[in-house]
Amino acid sequence: MKVAGVKIRLWPKTLLARAILLLVAPTLLLQLIAASFFYQRHWDQISRRLAGGIAGEIAAVLELAQQSPTPSDRQAIFDMAYRQFQMVVEFEPDARLPADEQRIRFLSITDRALRRMMEERVALDYRFDADREDDRVEIQVQLHDGVASFLTIEKRLYSTTTYFFILWMAGASIVLLSIAIVFLRREMQPINRLARAADSFGKGRDVEGFAPEGAREVRRAAHAFLVMKDRIRRQIDQRTEMLAGVSHDLRAPLTRMKLALALMKADEEVIDFRRDVEEMERMIRGYLDFARGQDSEPARRLDVAEILREVANDAARRGKPVSLDTPDALVAEARPDALKRCLTNLVENAGRYGSKVMIAGRRTAEAVEITVDDDGPGIAENLREDVFRPFRRLDAARGPDTAGVGLGLTIARDVARAHGGDVTLHDAPEGGLRARVRLPV
Repeated sequence: MKVAGVKIRLWPKTLLARAILLLVAPTLLLQLIAASFFYQRHWDQISRRLAGGIAGEIAAVLELAQQSPTPSDRQAIFDMAYRQFQMVVEFEPDARLPADEQRIRFLSITDRALRRMMEERVALDYRFDADREDDRVEIQVQLHDGVASFLTIEKRLYSTTTYFFILWMAGASIVLLSIAIVFLRREMQPINRLARAADSFGKGRDVEGFAPEGAREVRRAAHAFLVMKDRIRRQIDQRTEMLAGVSHDLRAPLTRMKLALALMKADEEVIDFRRDVEEMERMIRGYLDFARGQDSEPARRLDVAEILREVANDAARRGKPVSLDTPDALVAEARPDALKRCLTNLVENAGRYGSKVMIAGRRTAEAVEITVDDDGPGIAENLREDVFRPFRRLDAARGPDTAGVGLGLTIARDVARAHGGDVTLHDAPEGGLRARVRLPV
């Protein structure tokens, strides 16, 4: 729904809030319908009968008083009305009622009932005041020789049992709804635990101590999640073992080839052949690094800033100047070796194409963000996603004499996504390329 161009959500977002709304709305609607129809009709009927009783008593007293010629007989009738009807009666000779119209409270059922009964039972002009501060009702009736005032208690015009019944009904509804909300919260806990387990698994963390619980449907969903988790784990293990096995099997013939080349005379063909063998060794190392991108290393809470300092020191020892800007501590849950491999690949990639490398780390409310900048030629925006594809190299854009097999950025993104984050490429302030790593906390 839009109000003044602003979109307002009336339907709650959480399942618990929606369940409570579906529980409260029908109950509240039922209460309103019952109060509007049944209780209003019941109260109107009770008020009409009570007002009819008072009007009938007034009519009887007036009829007896008009049949008594002497003031003493009339006073005796008024005394009898006090004893039998709990009604104080006074008479003002030669008095007249005010000429203005009788005021009736619009929302008062008792006022409407009393007016209707006075018009039916007492065929004389009257006025009444049911809004006195002493909780009494005063009814004045115009007689031919004066005004008779009748004063009775206000409680005679309504029944308190109706109020008590409404209060009991509302109180019972509140208590029952509170109990229902407590049970609803308990039923939502298995769903929340399932959501947290799925989120932890998506971030590459171990899901320990999670078991299906709750309602049958929630148990089925939790069981399906556990089956899916085991299937994904098996697929990752199979991929890792396959790549590691292939790489291991290729090392033996490569070693024999290197020994044979070492014994040969170093002519131009042999030198080219040695380069090919070295290139194959780099490719095998790349395969192994890629296979270790999602290994069985457990995630734990660690200081990312310490890993950044290690990566910067390693790059400095290899002759690549690196500047580091990070707070003293950047705590996150991650796999230390995999995260270091990810950051090392990004720093080596930046140092390969730029003369300066800048590393910065910061923490936000939801994640730890790391940026690796260089001052190289950069990558066109429409090609930035292509470099994350395995064995994809953009040497024409980045330089003609670069090394590597095209798995560095692939491994970096694979590690980041295994932690529930990502690696994205942007323009660096120095004019080169910026790689941003985001790790959720």
